Amino acid sequence: MKKTILITTLFSLLAGSAFASGFGVFTQGAAGLGQANAVVAHPVGPSSLYFNPALLNDIPGRQLEVGTTAIYADRSVDLDSGGSEDSKNNWHFPSTLYYTQQVNEKLSAGFGLFFPFGLSTEWDDDYEGRYLGTSGEITSLNINPVVSYRLNDKLSIAAGFNLLYLDSKLEKKINQTAAYTIVDLQLSGGVGGALPPLTGPLRDIHQKFKGDGWGQGYNLGILYKATDFISIGATYRSHIDINVDGRAKFDNVDPMLETLFSNTDGDSDVRLPAQATAGIAVTPCDALVVEVGIRWEGWSSTDELKVKLDDPVMGQTSDITPRDWNSTWSYNLGGQYQVNESFNLSAGYLYGKDAVPGSTFEPLIPDSDAHLFTFGAGWNTGAWTINAAFGYEHHENRKKDNDLGDPLGSLLVGSPTGTANGKYKADIYLSSVSIAYRF
Repeated sequence: MKKTILITTLFSLLAGSAFASGFGVFTQGAAGLGQANAVVAHPVGPSSLYFNPALLNDIPGRQLEVGTTAIYADRSVDLDSGGSEDSKNNWHFPSTLYYTQQVNEKLSAGFGLFFPFGLSTEWDDDYEGRYLGTSGEITSLNINPVVSYRLNDKLSIAAGFNLLYLDSKLEKKINQTAAYTIVDLQLSGGVGGALPPLTGPLRDIHQKFKGDGWGQGYNLGILYKATDFISIGATYRSHIDINVDGRAKFDNVDPMLETLFSNTDGDSDVRLPAQATAGIAVTPCDALVVEVGIRWEGWSSTDELKVKLDDPVMGQTSDITPRDWNSTWSYNLGGQYQVNESFNLSAGYLYGKDAVPGSTFEPLIPDSDAHLFTFGAGWNTGAWTINAAFGYEHHENRKKDNDLGDPLGSLLVGSPTGTANGKYKADIYLSSVSIAYRF
C-alpha cells in the first residue's frame, strides 16, 4: 500500500506565484513593480523596506504607504489524452503596509506587513488530474520590523526580524472505486470477493486539508554609494521553518471504507526558502535612474515532503514524497524617468527560471520559466505620493510527461493513470496601486 496515503500532496498547494519561482510573491509595491523589482540599489519610498531596508536612510521624515495588487492568472492545459482544461477562480489581491521613520541623520527604522508567499491554483473537480489535486491555496502574512544605520556617506547597513504566519488549504479527489478494489483483493488474499460486489463505480472521495503555523527569520540589507551616480545594494532573507498543523477531512466515503478514511489531524514541517538579491543602480542624469539586478532563491531546500498523521489513512500514518526542487536565479532590468517635479514614468523586464524539475512537475504547481514586462507611473503632490503599475508575465509552455497521477488507480493496474500529462500554459496580469503619505 506504499504511496497510497492520500495526503501525500499535503503541501503541493504551495503554488502559482507572480514573477517568482516556486510559490514566492514579489508584488510588494507599485513603484517596485513598475521597474520589475530592479529597486535594490535606489529608493522607491516606504516599500524599499521590503526590497532593501538599507535604503531607509534615504527616505525622509515619517511615511506611511498602503497598496494592493490585482493579479489575474490565466492557466490552461492541452491534455495528451485529448481536450483541454482552464483553471478557475484566478483573481488574487495581495496587499502591503509600510511605515518608515528617519530618526536622525544616521538612524532610520520601519515596520512592514506584506504577503511574501501565496496565491493558488484551482481546476475542475472532474478533470483528469483531479487525483493529484483540484484546488490549492496558501496565504501568508509577514510582520517585519527593521532598523537601518548609515555608517558614513557611502555605506548603510540594515537588519530586520520576520514573524510569518502561513495558512493553507488543499482539495483533491480519491479514486474510491480503485480503493474498494484494492481492499477487496487484500482481504481475500488477491482473488477478490471479500466485499459485497459493486453494481457500478463509486463516487470519488473528496479530501480537504486545512492547516496553519508560525515561523521566524531575519533579513539583512546593505547599500554602498560608490560614486555620486552609481550605487550598489544587496539583501538577504533567511529561510523560515514552519510546522503546519491541520486536519484532513473526507466526504462521500462509502460505508464499507469509512474506517480507512476517517478524519484525522496531521502536521508537516515546511521550509520557506532563503532569498538573496543584488542590484547596481546608475543615475546618468538627475531625471533618470536605471538598475540591473539579480535574485537567488534557495528552493533546493524543498527536497522532500514528510507528512505525519495522527490516525492512519489506508493503514499508513506517515509518508515521504520527493520534491527535488532546484534553487533558481532571476535577472531584471528597470528604470525610472522623472518627467517633472510631480510626475515620473517607469518600465522594467524580469526573466525568472522555474524551480520544479520535470520528474515532480504537477498541475497544482505549474511553474515554468517566466518573462515579466512592466510599466508604471508615479505622481506626488504635497505630502501625498501615488504609484500605479501594470505587469504582463508570460510563462513558457511546460510539458508534463511523468508518472505522477492517480496513486490508487496506478497501483491497481500497474501503470500510471490519471497523470493529466500535457502542455501547460500560463499568462499572468498584474495591476498595482500604492498610496503614501509623509507626515
